[in-house]
Amino acid sequence: MLLQCAMFKDPDHPRQTKVELAVLSEAKMERSSTKTHLVCMALPLQGHINSMLNLAKVLHFKGFFITFVNTDSAHRQLLNHSGSLSALDGLPDFRFASISDAPDDSDQLYREDARNRVLAAQKHCPASFLRLISALNDPSISSVPPVRCVISDSFATFTLNATTELGIPNVFYCTVAACGFTDLYYSKDLIERGLIPLKSEEDLTNGYLDTVIDWIPGMVTVRLRDLTSFIRTTDRDDASLNFSMDGARASHQATAIVFNTFSELESPLLSACSSMLPAPVFDIGPMCLLSQHIPNDSSTSSIGGLNMWREDSRCMEWLDEKESGSVLYVNFGSLTNLTSEQAVEFGWGLANSGCAFLWVIRPDLLVGDAALLPREFSEMTEGRSFFASWCPQRRLLAHAAIGGFLTHCGWNSTTESMCSGVPMICWPFFADQQINRRYICSVWGIGMEIGEDVTREEVEGLIKELMEGQKGKEMKRKAVEWKEKAVEAAQPGGGSWRNLEKLIKEIIMKE
Repeated sequence: MLLQCAMFKDPDHPRQTKVELAVLSEAKMERSSTKTHLVCMALPLQGHINSMLNLAKVLHFKGFFITFVNTDSAHRQLLNHSGSLSALDGLPDFRFASISDAPDDSDQLYREDARNRVLAAQKHCPASFLRLISALNDPSISSVPPVRCVISDSFATFTLNATTELGIPNVFYCTVAACGFTDLYYSKDLIERGLIPLKSEEDLTNGYLDTVIDWIPGMVTVRLRDLTSFIRTTDRDDASLNFSMDGARASHQATAIVFNTFSELESPLLSACSSMLPAPVFDIGPMCLLSQHIPNDSSTSSIGGLNMWREDSRCMEWLDEKESGSVLYVNFGSLTNLTSEQAVEFGWGLANSGCAFLWVIRPDLLVGDAALLPREFSEMTEGRSFFASWCPQRRLLAHAAIGGFLTHCGWNSTTESMCSGVPMICWPFFADQQINRRYICSVWGIGMEIGEDVTREEVEGLIKELMEGQKGKEMKRKAVEWKEKAVEAAQPGGGSWRNLEKLIKEIIMKE
């Protein structure tokens, strides 16, 4: 069921808009539901939407009425690539809504890059989100229960305007790791200590990024290059730096902060977050495992995933024909872009390794219009390669044929790989991916890193070590150990499940 925040011009105030709440394919009915209504607001990025959707589904299974909100730009892209409205049908008590993130009804925004979409949401969504919540709570036009609590992506801070004005609790759901959140939170301290912004572009290559940072509470000793890519700027007013830094600091205004992680994985960081934030902190992950405890025969299980690219299910059939642990999975996520030179180096590294591989290549992965790889590459890898534009990653990583993952280190990909017991080769692109790489390789011991200036020789060597070498075997052993710990935390009665129930009792349902 789709709730639309349909915008129309007010003739008396042509530069303003009014909101009309429409329930599609359903006549208005009385507010008969006794369920507690939660609104879940996702940031308009694939990984953030998926993680929030998993949380929303778990909460729905726990008995809540859910309105899941996307921005219009994300909504259009999801519909464009799903091929039908059915992907957003929902249920009578799990409904999808969208809010305006553009000053007009243009289709252009969903084609913009991630940075522009997020910044547009921050600018235009405060008013449209307030209108949506107000409409949901207006019995004259809404048939749903009044909104009890908002659960927003911790970087969708525009929700604070509405929840503050309406007096509704606002729980921040941090879709990045505790290490990623802490990294962004202390960007302000890096500025105050004169470490950023960079003095010049030369600091990117002259060794300055190897400066040691050993004073961030809860965090292991790192280098500047291990921290968020947003600090790699000479501009103090850089929009990405300020958006991420201000977003992390806005957590001081939240009713509670929820992390998609588990205590044993990031205990020092979670303790530090609890000390520095005024609101209570809950670790309830990995969310990809919690959501698997929803029974197949429950209504919640009928709610599918939301993807901005169409999945190619043939990849699973291809894997069925491969030997156990023989295939390297390659996916740089939903936002990474490769230059033609980088794509060629990765491609020939894969080809020369002799390893079977499954490579996800989004239509927009490559910068420019050049062909991805030459004909010789296809001939050399015939029979041991499969290419897909998108895939069911969680199911794929759990397949017995997968022996390793060449990844951009996004947090969803990291947790899904860990929860499948799959070791990683790490090539982070931006945002929190650098600090994830640091923890994957140096703290958790389940990955190896590729240098920023990727070469085919390095790629080939790391693949062989991961798939055949002694270090690869040790990483596999550790990955399986972390999988077991994650499974224990996420199962009913485990630490993360108990924290979820504590969140519900002490925050969401608190009188």
